[in-house]
Amino acid sequence: MRLLHIGDIVGKPGRQICVDAVRKLRLREKLDLVTANGENAAAGSGITPAIYHELTDGGIDVITLGDHAFSRRDIFGTLRSQTRIVRPANYPKEAPGREFTTFTTRGGVKVGIFVCVGRVFMAPADCPFHAADRVLKNMPDDVQVILMDFHAEATSDKQVMSRHLDGRVAAVIGTHTHIPTADERILPGGTAFQADIGMTGPHESIIGRRIDRVLEKTLTFRPAPFDVATEDVRLNGAIVDIDDSTGRATAIRRLCVTEDDLRRWSEEDG
Repeated sequence: MRLLHIGDIVGKPGRQICVDAVRKLRLREKLDLVTANGENAAAGSGITPAIYHELTDGGIDVITLGDHAFSRRDIFGTLRSQTRIVRPANYPKEAPGREFTTFTTRGGVKVGIFVCVGRVFMAPADCPFHAADRVLKNMPDDVQVILMDFHAEATSDKQVMSRHLDGRVAAVIGTHTHIPTADERILPGGTAFQADIGMTGPHESIIGRRIDRVLEKTLTFRPAPFDVATEDVRLNGAIVDIDDSTGRATAIRRLCVTEDDLRRWSEEDG
């Protein structure tokens, strides 16, 4: 099977390119599963019920979250009632939402999906390594493929997690920094890894936010709203090929889709 995990969706520009691109990518790349980190989808911070439905109706199968999971209180009910969205597994058990979910592809492959947040340079959270072990222990026996989104700041933290889970999951895919890394590889045990797949949103920006706003606050310390930028919108992610009989990855590659790519595809498709 082949899956695509999409990097942090930032604001309306990120949502729009997802809606425009995902169905085309499913056909072009012969994708069996599309997942995405949606924790920045609502104006750059959090996600709302309406945006959850916008993204799932637009072709994304499962949404993972991160440290902004609870920035919008109205998402709590969705987290409790819907199976296609997961909050970090290393949040307290009292936190709203589920720590993992499963999704069965059209080809009949049952996939387990979960996310943890890191602890290095981030807000306090429970141990992600012990949380990952707990999730794997509780994963249903009929799950054939497992994807972990590690939403963390430090690349070293993400490398440690990939080695900790090597051979036990199909992929450990890093998100959060909004900057893609060039370290995609298959580890010895068959786990695909990339430290960060980047963001899906406006790249004429500072990690998705208007450059002038970020510069103003950085240089003067005056409060400035970090509005989402609008230009040079791209979809970033990673495509992973997996042998679903073993649950091990056979290939991983970076993906970047620009607005020019979408225009060209539309012309090619007539």
